[in-house]
Parts: sequence; C-alpha cells; structure tokens
Amino acid sequence: MKILHTSDWHVGKVLKGQSRAEEHKQVLAGVIEIAHAERPDLVIVAGDLYDTAAPSPEATRLVTRALTALRRTGADVVAIGGNHDNGNALDALRPWAEAAGITLRGGVRENPAEHVIDGVTADGERWQLAALPFLSQRYAVRAVEMYELTAAEATQTYADHLGRVLAKLTEGFTEPDRVHLVTAHLTVVGASTGGGERDAHTVLGYAVPASVFPGTAHYVALGHLHRSQRVIGPCPIRYSGSPIAVDFGEQENICSVTLVEVGATSAARIREVPVSAAVPLRTVRGTLAQLAAAEPPEGWLRVFVREQPRAGLREEVQELFPRALEIRIDPELLPTPGSGTRVAQRAGRSPRELFADYLGSRGHEDDGVRGLFDELLEEVER
Repeated sequence: MKILHTSDWHVGKVLKGQSRAEEHKQVLAGVIEIAHAERPDLVIVAGDLYDTAAPSPEATRLVTRALTALRRTGADVVAIGGNHDNGNALDALRPWAEAAGITLRGGVRENPAEHVIDGVTADGERWQLAALPFLSQRYAVRAVEMYELTAAEATQTYADHLGRVLAKLTEGFTEPDRVHLVTAHLTVVGASTGGGERDAHTVLGYAVPASVFPGTAHYVALGHLHRSQRVIGPCPIRYSGSPIAVDFGEQENICSVTLVEVGATSAARIREVPVSAAVPLRTVRGTLAQLAAAEPPEGWLRVFVREQPRAGLREEVQELFPRALEIRIDPELLPTPGSGTRVAQRAGRSPRELFADYLGSRGHEDDGVRGLFDELLEEVER
C-alpha cells in the first residue's frame, strides 16, 4: 500500500501580524496535487491542522475543504488532533467527517477501540492504524485510568503513561498478513525541533523514547516537530515535517510530505516530496548602509540591524524593506548580563535617571528616546 503522511499544517497562522491564509491555500493545493499524482491508498494528517484552538471560519473552511479534496482522490483519510488543535472541537466535526468518508480523532476517547482503525486497499492489502491525538500530561494520566491499565501513580512520567496507552492501542498488531501503522502527535527523544514549535510541549518532560512504539509496526507517522526526519527506533518512525515554514526559525527546513510504500511482508520504502508553494522566509543582516546597498531578497523578511538602537531606526529599515515583518538590533551587538553594564540603584533616584541607566544598560544611548520619555513623564505627572 501507499501512504501520504503529512502534519503540522497550522492553518490560520499569523506571522508577526501577517496573515498567511493565501499561502496556506496554495500549500494545501500542492499537497492535494501530490495526492492526485501519487494516488495513495491512505492519507495521514498527524495533528496541528490549525494554529490555534479557536480557528476562524476561514481556517475551518480551508481545512475541511482540503480533507474533502484528499478524500476525493480515492484515498482513505485519517486526521488526528495536535497540541495546537482543540480536540473537542475536532471531535464535534466527526459526524461531518464520517459522512464525507474521513476519519477524525480530535481527542482520546474512553473506548480505546475508537482509536484503532481498520481498512483495506483497492488491491486487497489489509491495514490497521492506531491513532493517538496529542495528550497533555494531566490527560495522559486520565487516559491510562480510562483504559484500566496499571494504576497511575504520581511518580510515573509522561513517557510511562504514553507507553501504556500505545501498548493498549497496538496490542492487536499480531496478524502477519496485515500492515500495522501508528500515528501520533508527540516529541521523541533525540529528534530535532524545526524552530517554530510551542516550547512548552517540546521540553524533556513531554519527550518519549522511541521504544514506546512496537517493533511489530510497519510505519509510525508522527506530527509535532516541524522538521522532516527519520527517528531511530524499533520500527520505521518518521516526522513528515510541516509543508510550510511556520516561523523564521524554520527558514532552512525543506517543506515536504512523506510518501511511504509498505506491505505486510515488505519493508517500508520512504521518500520526501517537496511542497514549495509558500512565500520563503529570509533573514538579512547588516548596517543601514549595507542594507540600503543590498537587493531586497524575495519573501517575508527578518532584519537584524547592525546599528546602535535609536529612535526612527525601525522606520528607516521598513522603508528599505517593505516586506520586513520583524526588525531587531542584531543580537550579537546587544550587551550580555555581567558584561559590565551599569546597574541602576533605585533608592533616591528620579524616574529620568533610572530610565537613562536602563537605556545605557541596553546599549541604547539616544537623546531622542530620552526626550520622548520626558514628554510622557510630564504628561503623567500633570
């Protein structure tokens, strides 16, 4: 059978105030075009369909149309909730999804059988997919209790709980004539972040070892980390990565979907298919003179200015680079803690003196900014 694995669409993403709705339309159209060309038997969307738990009507319309279009290619479609998604809201769409022939699992349900999906390809290859949406730490404990596994103890780790849940969902991976698959939205120890993930859900407390996946699985389709990559483990494990660079930290990532060909008695053959419809993200550096002499690169820009901070600097850079979404003083020029900067002593000092010391500690010696502060202070003290 052939599988198209994608994840982390983050539809509804706003980058530094810039809507990316049109880019997402083009990116998802590219994913659908790949599905038409490759004719997969199964499409797996491994979480984070949306960028926010409260997506706009426009974002909801785009996601539901994309899932419907993927289903119309003839493939079975399974999508799970990620940490950015509202699992309950996704589950509320299940009646629509079932009517459209789409399998949607937003959150973990009380009956583990709901997360084990069976199917058969047009050529008669039988498959079974264990689908695990994102679980926060507190809900991981509840899931263990719901499934009546060993008693959840306070000292057990998040990885312990997810290991038990996955063991329950994959306990039927024993039939030799069926393809056994897993999809989940989580962080695996040793995998590389893409640069735009939510930090609170990628820290060590949320990471699990690859050993939580059974050696009987033919392929594990993961979401959550935005960089396409293989994970070493007891079976083929892979992040598809995001098909769109979500933030500037991901500008070097290769945006793609993953195609997998696998059989019950044949090893998975994996390849990446690039998706290049999004506007590229670029970072440029230089002094104001260097920036003025440079040709503005294509794409959305992050500009690191190699100048001392001063009033009006941002506006000058914005005039040179109208597509700059983020303008900052180059971090290499900013003073670091303990570098000998002045520390303001509060007692007996005026707000003007304290503010002047603050500016000095930040390398921001600018009479114009001090003048603006004086005007504001006078307004407040009237």
